[in-house]
Amino acid sequence: MKKKISIIGANSYIARNLIHVLMRDPESYEIALYDKAETQADGLANYTSVDLFSEASTDLIDFDCDLLFMFVGKTGSENGFDEFDLFIDINERALLWVLRAYRKHNSRAKIIFPSTRLVYKGRPGALREDAEKEFKTVYAINKFACEQYLEMYHRVYGISYCIFRICIPYGTLIAGASSYGTAEFMLKKATNAEDITLYGDGKIRRTLTDMGDLCEILIKASLSAACENDVFNIGGEDYSLLEMADLIARRYGVQVRFVSWPETALKIESGDTVFDAGKLENAIGAYTYHPFADWCQR
Repeated sequence: MKKKISIIGANSYIARNLIHVLMRDPESYEIALYDKAETQADGLANYTSVDLFSEASTDLIDFDCDLLFMFVGKTGSENGFDEFDLFIDINERALLWVLRAYRKHNSRAKIIFPSTRLVYKGRPGALREDAEKEFKTVYAINKFACEQYLEMYHRVYGISYCIFRICIPYGTLIAGASSYGTAEFMLKKATNAEDITLYGDGKIRRTLTDMGDLCEILIKASLSAACENDVFNIGGEDYSLLEMADLIARRYGVQVRFVSWPETALKIESGDTVFDAGKLENAIGAYTYHPFADWCQR
């Protein structure tokens, strides 16, 4: 039997790639897509434009599904301090409107919510899901608030959910579907024959996850009964920013340059965020990730 999947925020970076992977297997998945824009970014027909702050519009979403992906969000760091109203609306109030509609329609779908590395207090070594939290930006606390909303609604109303914390996804399966993330920033510089600049010494470490791997893991884990009403880190490879930059710079024949930290950027930098994904691998099995070095060569 086909799994019914509703995807809210279908024009976002990860969503567009996930849809691409799901559509490879039309016999297994029936997909309904939603976002605010009039059309879906890749011209897909199974799409409805919705305003999540309108009850009548939110009622257009098919809540009679197996999985409900919530990809609506506004990312950013320093800009969140000035655009706090947009960050709270798009990152928090939108989810609360969806949760109200979910209850109204007596949905039994599992809500899949992507969260961020930025909820963690950075430190050397791998971070488990219960590691110390710290919120240095409006976006970071938005995401953690949404995690707490999902747990509250589960406890009070019995909704089903699963949260997946993602560190740094990179790459794309669709031309034009890219993010403004760390890897893409470096790649844009290098392909424009510009040197890659790093703050400080570039030794800060991150977990990198290939987009194809991320989509496959999201689908498998979301469908797993072992991943329900809980939080999971999605794994990948451990790299320093300097190691990332060096690989890309060598590929395109540019240099890596170090610059001083701007005062505000240093105050909101999270530090090392490397994920321990053991909890997820115990739930769905070990996973072999595509190497970042291979992506750089492509």
